[in-house]
Amino acid sequence: MYQAYKFRLYPTAEQQQYFAGAFGCSRWFWNYSLNLCQETYKATGKGLSRGAIQGLLPQLKIEYPWLKKGAYSQSLQVVALNLSVAYQNFFEKKAGFPSFKSKHGRQSVSYPQNVKVGDKSIKLPIIGEVNCKIHRTFDGTVKTVTVSKNPDGKYFVSILVDDGIPSVDTNTDGKAIGVDVGLIDFCVTSDGSKYKNPRHLKKHSKNLKRKQQKLSRKQKGSSTRHKARRLVAKVHSKIKRVREDFLHKLSRKIVDENQVIAVEDLNVKGMVRNHCLAKAISDAGWGMLGTMLKYKAEKDGKTYIEVDRFFPSSKTCNNCLYKVSEMPLDVRHWDCPKCKSRNDRDVNAAKNIRDEALRFLALGTSAAASGGDVSRGGKISVLSDAVPREAGSPLSTR
Repeated sequence: MYQAYKFRLYPTAEQQQYFAGAFGCSRWFWNYSLNLCQETYKATGKGLSRGAIQGLLPQLKIEYPWLKKGAYSQSLQVVALNLSVAYQNFFEKKAGFPSFKSKHGRQSVSYPQNVKVGDKSIKLPIIGEVNCKIHRTFDGTVKTVTVSKNPDGKYFVSILVDDGIPSVDTNTDGKAIGVDVGLIDFCVTSDGSKYKNPRHLKKHSKNLKRKQQKLSRKQKGSSTRHKARRLVAKVHSKIKRVREDFLHKLSRKIVDENQVIAVEDLNVKGMVRNHCLAKAISDAGWGMLGTMLKYKAEKDGKTYIEVDRFFPSSKTCNNCLYKVSEMPLDVRHWDCPKCKSRNDRDVNAAKNIRDEALRFLALGTSAAASGGDVSRGGKISVLSDAVPREAGSPLSTR
């Protein structure tokens, strides 16, 4: 199984200068290859393969001698691999179309071989040993090492390791839980636990506004503007770190306590088109939570299921399955006209998401009951080996 470990790098001034050149060479070759792929497609209707892109390097190094001196040869080979993977992900609709890279954003360069990891440093080709804060140990074969520089000026290294441990088979023997995300409460589970929305961007908005105002007053191209831009980047980096920390802890808690995790497949990209809620939705990080839940569940041999986004989880009563015609966003509690039960909007939705996921597992199908070929006329039956437990979590934040 492949595992990635991320550590902080502390390069010297000379090493930073080398990394700047390596970043520039990798970025230039990416942009050159991407532009050539686009021009070739316009002329012939076909793109360039990974081998064709890598075959450009010998001639390019003759035309541009700095390309040979500025970066490790295998690092440029990895650029061709990454571009091929980017195109493949685009055609498989896993990602957007590959874009050109800018020198003002995050910079990175990869080393696929000849790397040695020590106790307090990491040895890279050409540059030698670089001080590194290795805060945890790992076992396995090092596959790829990627050095990156964030806009705030901090350097990091990501080490991809093959630990040789086979993947764990997933099963459904344990507790099942449904997760409903929102803006008032960031996350509500089917067992009644509610986790408040931290609103990280709002907490740092005053500091961010002040830094951005100072940046806008600086003259373009000046050294003071460059320093002001670095200060703005540090605030954004702080927001990113606290958000990731919150999501990592929450996803770890949910995966540890449950065997089957069911979430709703939200169209976050479409939802942020609402200019009134775009900032709040982007700050919440719903998509990142789903990604963390998925890979952590797969690693631990647990089941992660996404329920169709058009499934009426909020409009359906979990007790009698009666579906109301409308459910405005300001309605947080509602009474079922059929069974007269009092429903909490978010908890009811989480229970319906959980039950719908268990129906998928029981029937072995992903057809949506709301619009597919599977009828949901009565109360569904849950799996005997994935029984939902309604007792509140002792670690609930509320």
